[in-house]
Amino acid sequence: MTSIVGQYECKADAKGRINLPTSLKNKLFPYIKDEFVIKRAVFKTCLELHPRVKFDEVMQKVMKKGGRGKQFELFLMRFTAGLKEVPVDEDTGRLQIPKNLFEYAGIKKEVVLNASHDKIEIWDKAQYEATLESMSDEDYEALAENIFDVDE
Repeated sequence: MTSIVGQYECKADAKGRINLPTSLKNKLFPYIKDEFVIKRAVFKTCLELHPRVKFDEVMQKVMKKGGRGKQFELFLMRFTAGLKEVPVDEDTGRLQIPKNLFEYAGIKKEVVLNASHDKIEIWDKAQYEATLESMSDEDYEALAENIFDVDE
């Protein structure tokens, strides 16, 4: 997935199914025939959807940097907790979110799909908006200045 970006809104049904918006489904078309991996995000209370091929690249990095040992094994256990391979229906764009992950992310009905580079974050809409508001304008501006080297 070469830098797919955008924010999309959709609804989840009571069984944890969402239909990807057509514009997002079209961007994912090269990966639709393969399975996706859905997992808990590391730093946020949301889910991450990765094309399987891209997730394999992530796991290669993790295994290369992690090595062995008790702490790494505990990290790996937590990093992959709840991880599931899921198909996206090629015709409808429907995705079934496993119940344990659906509950973990606190998804109700309104869902935000935040496509960010090589993954898609799946958020409960209220949680997404609260997370956006959790960083003050001042902190955001200071970090942006640092990232974009405004003074250069």
